[in-house]
Amino acid sequence: MKLVFIYGPPAAGKLTIARKVAEKAGLALFHNHLIVDAVGAVFPFGSEHFKRLREKFWFETFEAAVDDGQSLIFTFLPEDTVDPNFAQRVIDLIVAHSGEVISVRLNASRQSQLARINNESRNAFGKLQDAELLKANFDQFERSLSNMPEPDLVIDTETLDPDRAADLIVAQLT
Repeated sequence: MKLVFIYGPPAAGKLTIARKVAEKAGLALFHNHLIVDAVGAVFPFGSEHFKRLREKFWFETFEAAVDDGQSLIFTFLPEDTVDPNFAQRVIDLIVAHSGEVISVRLNASRQSQLARINNESRNAFGKLQDAELLKANFDQFERSLSNMPEPDLVIDTETLDPDRAADLIVAQLT
């Protein structure tokens, strides 16, 4: 079982690239907002119930995938409502069951994030689209990103298009 763990700041291209990887590698895509939006439909973002249920759903999905030997891609935005040890706990879970985690950090400058934050593609899920809110949280996102374990691969999404970025990730699967 392999988990491709793609993370990065808002509007870095996580879902766009993950979709390309899923298409090229034939892997299931477990996008962060599938759970964030489901739990957020009932509980306010960041509330205790929201945080507890979001993490429970994430981990139960990872555990079921491990049990079934189902490889998948997970996209993730580290931020203050998530346990700072979340990524390491996911890695530990997968490795403890003889799985492999390929962690991929996507980078994009603040200027690039601001230019992309209102892209229509971000409408499909409850993604951040408010440039002022993004600006107000730049430091928090950078701090949360700095707490992540060392990635296996770092991709600058300003210099690589999504197809080429996906090719680099798929190459890590072999």
